Amino acid sequence: MSRSILFPHVQHRPKAMDKLERYAEILDSAALHARATPQLTHTDPDLSVADAYRVQQLSVDRRLARGERRIGVKMGLTSRAKMLQVGVDEVAWGRLTDAMLIEEGTAMSRARFVHPRVEPEVAFLMKAPLAGKVTAAAALAAVEAIAPAMEIIDSRYENFKFALSDVIADNTSSSGLVIGSWNDPAMDFSNLGVYLEIDGEVKQIGSTAAILGHPLRSLVAAARLVAEAGEEISVGDIVMAGGITAAPNLAPGQTVRTTVQGLGSVMFQVEA
Repeated sequence: MSRSILFPHVQHRPKAMDKLERYAEILDSAALHARATPQLTHTDPDLSVADAYRVQQLSVDRRLARGERRIGVKMGLTSRAKMLQVGVDEVAWGRLTDAMLIEEGTAMSRARFVHPRVEPEVAFLMKAPLAGKVTAAAALAAVEAIAPAMEIIDSRYENFKFALSDVIADNTSSSGLVIGSWNDPAMDFSNLGVYLEIDGEVKQIGSTAAILGHPLRSLVAAARLVAEAGEEISVGDIVMAGGITAAPNLAPGQTVRTTVQGLGSVMFQVEA
């Protein structure tokens, strides 16, 4: 007699979904407890990008079920150098929640993370929904404001090493965000100078043009990719456009500041 007859309430799920849910639990637990885990592709080298995005969604769903609230999306692999390094010709995206927000000027706890790094970015605040194939002009028309920002990236994988499917499943390493003052998006932000300081010493120098040649292209890509997942960028959402420079490691006691030409500065501290 089959188990479903003995126990009518038990529903058999496809083995593939069981596997993806198990991966989601592994990554969620690693993030929750700040504990590194082996790459998924070490034991499952055929993990597809589509399945990786499903793992990401399942993992973030676990966080939403605990009370976190979705506040936007982040873009990754937005520089040509990173695309070549990973061997792809497409950007990646992840989901942001309110638990990831670090108030500007305050301290973040290093103990919350496995091996955190920081990237200078710009962030968009949306005043209109955006989804599907849109032009740069339409994307800009949906933007309320733009701000200097930093993203804390923290791959949950051991030694910060991963393949493309790994990083997508791991919410594109996104772990925290710090946002400065909002500015009028009518200004030309295509090629603004950017520098990142740690304890007053400049560690990275770059330009907003490092984001796909223009940060608006990242927002256009975000609208398309989110729509492909059956979602949209909503009013009030934050969109992190992508890393501008390499990402230095973070250690307790540091003061970290990013300055974007014409947009101002954003700062946070690192405590144990």
